[in-house]
Amino acid sequence: MPINQPLSWELNTQETFVPISHEGKVVGFCEPVYAQRIVASLNEEERLQKALALACYDLTARLGGGAMSVDDLVQQYIAKAERPTSGTAIVAMLLQHRQEDLDLTEEEFAKFCDTFRLSRAELHGIYAGADIENNQLGPLSRILGMTVNELIDTWKGKE
Repeated sequence: MPINQPLSWELNTQETFVPISHEGKVVGFCEPVYAQRIVASLNEEERLQKALALACYDLTARLGGGAMSVDDLVQQYIAKAERPTSGTAIVAMLLQHRQEDLDLTEEEFAKFCDTFRLSRAELHGIYAGADIENNQLGPLSRILGMTVNELIDTWKGKE
């Protein structure tokens, strides 16, 4: 055994961790600065879940109950809010991010896209969820700064 090899067990008496509890049970330990952020984030998520459920309850009550339950409506809204992983929705999201990166207004971005031969109508169609045509892949890849293959992989959900 080499002399300079570190020992398997170590002790650092200078390190301080605080417990994180959920409903009175300790679920883990963490450094104080991270523990505060983790607990605040988890409590905020719980609060937002409750607010969403109340909003859906109010909505179904105003609509006279309807066939959809509050839980189904909550799940439907959560699904809509998730980041897309494939299809036209992810391309639309990438276009919105590109517009933000370039710090352009909607009008300026539409003109920018038009210079790459993606018309305003095609752009709005993508935002509305219309299928992407093969002839749009080249202009979209140039607008987004990706290769056509990278765009196709993203569009098909491989990235």
